[in-house]
Amino acid sequence: MSDNSGSMRELVAFIAKTLVDRPDEVDVREVEGDQGSVIELKVAEEDLGKVIGKQGRTARALRTILTAASTKLRKRALLEIIE
Repeated sequence: MSDNSGSMRELVAFIAKTLVDRPDEVDVREVEGDQGSVIELKVAEEDLGKVIGKQGRTARALRTILTAASTKLRKRALLEIIE
């Protein structure tokens, strides 16, 4: 089961690293909870705007992709962007 969630974590990391200027500072962690997993994404401070996007569009798209992936794996996952 953790193998599937690892792939969700890798998916978020891959997408985030392609969006930012400092991919070496992308940190993705997974916190298991009762209701599912929380994928925590942390990027360099100057890259925060790139991950969130105008009016939160990029963050919303990331969450949509994560929701689709987690649904396919029959697991709940939330994306939290850490500032």
